[in-house]
Amino acid sequence: MTTLKSMLFFRVKNASPFNKKTASAMPRDNGFTDVVDTPTTGEINRLYKRVERLRRLAGKYKRAEVIRDALLHITHIATEVSSPEDFYAGVHAQLKSLIAADNFFIATFNHHNGRLEVPFFADEKDPHPSKMYPDEDLHQMLTRGITGYVFRRGETVLCGQEDFERLEANGEIISFGSASHQWLGVPIRFQERTTGVLVVQTYNSDVNYSLTEVELMEFISHHISGVMERLRHQEQLEQSIAQRTHELSDAYEKLKLEVQERRRAENLQKSLFEISELSATGLEQPDFYGRLHTILSHLIPASNCYIALIDKDKKTLNFPFYVSQLGTKAPKCRPLTDGLTEYLIEQRKPLLLNQDDIQALVTAGNIYADTPHLNNTQKMHQWVGVPLFIGDEVKGALTIYSLSISQNYQIRDLELLTFVSQHICTAIERKHQAMVLKKSYEQLEEKVAERTRALALLNGDLKQEIMRRREVEQQLIHDAKHDALTGLPNRNMISERLSQAVRHVRRHGSDQFALLFIDLDRFKQINDTLGHLAGDRFLKETAARLQYCIREIDTLGRLGGDEFVVLLNRVHSPREAEEVAERILSQLSEPFQLGDSLFQSGASIGITVSGGNPMETAESILRDADCAMYQAKARGKGCYVVYDDKRREAQNKQRLDETLLREAIAQETLYLKALPVKHVNGDSSKAHRLTLAWQHPIRGEIFAGPLIDLAERSNLSIELDNYLLRALSNNLPDMGKTKELHLCLSSAHLKHKHALRKLKNLLKNVCASTQDIWLFFEEASLVQDIQSHIAGFEVLSQLKVNFGMSGYGNGFSSLKSLTLMPIQALILAEARGDAADEKVRLLTASAVAALSLGLKVISAGGESKQTRGALAKAGVSLFQILDTDKDICPPILV
Repeated sequence: MTTLKSMLFFRVKNASPFNKKTASAMPRDNGFTDVVDTPTTGEINRLYKRVERLRRLAGKYKRAEVIRDALLHITHIATEVSSPEDFYAGVHAQLKSLIAADNFFIATFNHHNGRLEVPFFADEKDPHPSKMYPDEDLHQMLTRGITGYVFRRGETVLCGQEDFERLEANGEIISFGSASHQWLGVPIRFQERTTGVLVVQTYNSDVNYSLTEVELMEFISHHISGVMERLRHQEQLEQSIAQRTHELSDAYEKLKLEVQERRRAENLQKSLFEISELSATGLEQPDFYGRLHTILSHLIPASNCYIALIDKDKKTLNFPFYVSQLGTKAPKCRPLTDGLTEYLIEQRKPLLLNQDDIQALVTAGNIYADTPHLNNTQKMHQWVGVPLFIGDEVKGALTIYSLSISQNYQIRDLELLTFVSQHICTAIERKHQAMVLKKSYEQLEEKVAERTRALALLNGDLKQEIMRRREVEQQLIHDAKHDALTGLPNRNMISERLSQAVRHVRRHGSDQFALLFIDLDRFKQINDTLGHLAGDRFLKETAARLQYCIREIDTLGRLGGDEFVVLLNRVHSPREAEEVAERILSQLSEPFQLGDSLFQSGASIGITVSGGNPMETAESILRDADCAMYQAKARGKGCYVVYDDKRREAQNKQRLDETLLREAIAQETLYLKALPVKHVNGDSSKAHRLTLAWQHPIRGEIFAGPLIDLAERSNLSIELDNYLLRALSNNLPDMGKTKELHLCLSSAHLKHKHALRKLKNLLKNVCASTQDIWLFFEEASLVQDIQSHIAGFEVLSQLKVNFGMSGYGNGFSSLKSLTLMPIQALILAEARGDAADEKVRLLTASAVAALSLGLKVISAGGESKQTRGALAKAGVSLFQILDTDKDICPPILV
């Protein structure tokens, strides 16, 4: 029960039907005057009080019974009514039986729009607020009034006129309507929220609401709150159902229209499809147009219809199809006149005409002015005509008309007929083309039959040619990947297999493979002595022996010349590859039977084993194997070398040196260095060897032999020599009294005509500064091709320079070769070690032989003191000095 606070004002008047004084004055008559003693006054008063309590309890129980019956009636009403208005009227009727509630209204809160509404209102003086204040907003008015005050506070308010005026004076409410004697408002709450206000009021001053009426109103409001919420939800549900039903009804109507349109579209699509199919049939012309009319009748009433086509050559109009309800015959072919059909063709647009429109055209002279006898339009009610376009040209007309007033065509029918006419035009054009093609096909079939007989004769030859071309294609594919001589895989196929092996190892890190690079010994000697046929037989026999040394899963290939490779798949260690290499060397060491003689050969083998390096490629592995093979050949042939990390590191260093040397030549950071040549017993210089020097960023200064060797390995010998000669021609250093200059050059200048010409031009500039120039060439290169070098010497001899040989004493050339070339001086090879060394003895012997031929002999300059002493005893008096640090000039820009 809600506690009534300061704003709840009420008066309770208790009027008892008994009075103590009256009771004490009344005589006591209990019927036992003679037997029982007369009761005392105190006992009588207690009895009266007990009777009064019993009377109040009886009244309270009676009222509770009435309230119960009223609530039951209210509950019964809630189950029978179909709208909140009927329920509120029933509640009012029951409430009137309990209290003075002639003036009663209910205010509810609409949660959808957030506004207060008054669904039920009954008052003796005032009409409904919306009618009483039509210009006011009902929600704003209720919110500012005492009803809104109760709704906001959520507490019961019972107030009289004085209390109402005090609230109005405080600005808490605004007065609306007639003033009442007492006003009682009870909030309707549902789930801890206020959903409305239940209000009764009285204008009669004799009627006063007490605590009993307040409790009754609060009890009723609590009882009906759930019912009101249920009815509200039911009303909302009915409204939603009604709205949804209305929406579904509208959707149904739209769906019906859409279904009709779809059926119309499907019927149109079906008809268009039938028209398209009809153009491909072999129907004759009358049947074709009759079938067109049948299809058109499915779309639009066409009981009266005809098709007119223009014969362009004859300038006539013919009617291939005509049907009429009147049974009239089709018009005959006629020249183009001023008829209605011709008018349609001239207008080039669809027309929908009624009888009045046709008569207006006749009256205006637009139609049938020259041919009134052709006018048969008097019985027509409506006439619809569509020109038939083929391309951009009108070829005829499609026409339908009605004779009855009940049959009317609309613009929609005209649009449909226009759309269908486009497809009819296409069908007519296709039919016409089909007839033309049919005739052409008949003529073509005769030619095809004749041509087929001729082709049948050629077909057999063509099949044979195709088979031959396929065989040639397969052979070309085989030849592209195999060596023509040995039938082994060539470089292309080896590269593919090697790439596959690299990819396999990348996917399976535990697997390994090995590559053997094989270079045969003495193959050039076979070709030079026994001929190329013997060399080919030698290569075939070698391929057979190599195949015998490997497994079936391995790959043997020939790269070219005398170079073979073996790809060993799935090796577990480098030792397996070494065992295969040993078997190969053993097989190739056996003598070869070439013609009538035996020939002993051998091989140098380079081995590379995959190491799981992700940067490895087929090209790098093949290059490493080739490098290892050259190292094996340098060791003396007939052996194998496994390419390992040390060799890879050395090769990387060599590549780095080559790159740095190229950059140094390009950037011109080399400089001249003079190495004096002195007599064994004197301090004065007899000559100077001019060489380039280079400050290596890691190895320090490099000059003379080491720099020449590095340039030769890097294929930069000619560039280095040209750099030296340009430096000398631009800035020849002052040698003092010594005029003899020694220059060590590469013999590659003598082999190539262009290089020799450039060398000659550079030497001219040097010779212009000094006359005593000695050119020294390496012995190992000169003896390989003596005739080519002799020709080069003849060209350079025109400059009046002297020639010499450097590196003499390694056993590459004989004494006879010295007599064949214009050699006048020798620089001995370097010999490091003791004087008893075999190399020293060989050098001393070579020096003695050269001196006996009258040649100038110069030591290399890198010997030990003992070696120099031995050479001096043999007669060598000139020694190259290499331990000088004096530069002739700073770096020279050329």
